[in-house]
Amino acid sequence: MEKLRIMSVFGTRPEAIKMCPLVQELANREGIESLCCVTAQHRQMLDSVLEVFQVKPDWDLDIMTPRQTLSTITSKCLTGMDEAIDALKPDMILVHGDTSTTFAGALSAFYHQVPVGHVEAGLRTYDKYSPFPEEMNRKLVSAIADLYFCPTANNRKNLEREGITEGLFVTGNTVIDALKTTVREDYKFSTDELNHLPYGEKKIVLLVTCHRRENYGEPMRNIMLALRQIAQEHEDVELVYPVHLSPVVREAVDTYLRGGPRVHLIDPLPADEMHNLMARSYLVLTDSGGLQEEAPALGKPVLVMRRETERPEAVAAGTVKLCGVEYDDVLRMGNELLRSREAYDAMAHAVNPYGDGHACARIADAILWHFGRRSERPADFNA
Repeated sequence: MEKLRIMSVFGTRPEAIKMCPLVQELANREGIESLCCVTAQHRQMLDSVLEVFQVKPDWDLDIMTPRQTLSTITSKCLTGMDEAIDALKPDMILVHGDTSTTFAGALSAFYHQVPVGHVEAGLRTYDKYSPFPEEMNRKLVSAIADLYFCPTANNRKNLEREGITEGLFVTGNTVIDALKTTVREDYKFSTDELNHLPYGEKKIVLLVTCHRRENYGEPMRNIMLALRQIAQEHEDVELVYPVHLSPVVREAVDTYLRGGPRVHLIDPLPADEMHNLMARSYLVLTDSGGLQEEAPALGKPVLVMRRETERPEAVAAGTVKLCGVEYDDVLRMGNELLRSREAYDAMAHAVNPYGDGHACARIADAILWHFGRRSERPADFNA
């Protein structure tokens, strides 16, 4: 019996962190040939993750250009995927989450009549412009996909409410699988500045990202000024910010945050460095989606600098709080966690609802079951 040719398609750093462990899990299955196609929507940041996980793509579209737009990303992905699918002839294409690569990869698979598996399916805010363009991307992929790998039971319920009832699996989130391999007590950072921070002596506040398009302009200004004020008010705090490569973000950082007391502005970090820095940090402030899952797995409270989240499970569990994008709210909620041990412990000790480190195995099992190569349907993850 020929092996199933399963092609994973991704193009950004967050996608790569969550998909590389799955690429490796699929490669370890006797009945599967694991193929990897990258679009390089984020070239430099993608490559650093591939290096950490030692994943070598079978196909690289290399689409990234300066000042790229959503239209150029999507159109280049579509045209590039034609050649990749014709050459690699996959039996199924896996896409992840909600990026423009995800949407274009799923649409291209549909044009070629190749089944689609959607990893991290079923997340919703029900506001098509926030997060933008991610909310609409994932809804469009839901209309195309054949298999849905939902991190939580709530994600599955979202899809069921939309009339999707077949091919649903609750797997947990693959990012928890990634953390199992990257976080180590004896880790030494290649970014040398991080090796000399006063871990254990001061509160290392890690601002992981502030880069979302909907935060451009006044929201980003509010956030940067609030962070600067937090650093000014707390002498026992070191603020570490790996700054996104977006020119818009870097301009805002230079204008409003650079030069603040004990503010460390560094370049984006490889996945293993980011995970180990989170593990040693006290608190995470972010507008990222994935960090809402990663940080709680490491026992770190998360303040989300957005107006809504597609990960309400974390809010319900108490590991995450929405602090919005207003100056007063970011400052107030940041100060509360830095000053109140009771408030901090309530979040740090909450149970992470996003996985047990076996999401990739469940996905591989589900694919084999779907194609009749496994007799038993895999059991759903239950937090």
